[in-house]
Amino acid sequence: MRPTLNDKERAELSELVPSWRLAEDGKSIHRSFRFRDFSHAWGFMSRVALLAETHGHHPDWSNMDNQVAIVLTTHDVDGLTDKDVTLALAIDGLLS
Repeated sequence: MRPTLNDKERAELSELVPSWRLAEDGKSIHRSFRFRDFSHAWGFMSRVALLAETHGHHPDWSNMDNQVAIVLTTHDVDGLTDKDVTLALAIDGLLS
């Protein structure tokens, strides 16, 4: 089982993954994405799904029209781990 991020590591998240926001309870990070249309949003979700499979870590997410909201947390430890940060960075990499 992976350890959750400590207070210092959570404080450094804004530097590591600046586009992602830490939840008030400190147990997850989240980000919203807006695309030109539904098709582009769905294509992004498909790429994230394939990426998540390779990482063995899956997001909680929702989609409405051209918007996608993603929440990352490690459910088996009920908090944030390095797996969440790694996947957030990989997801951001899809946009460059």
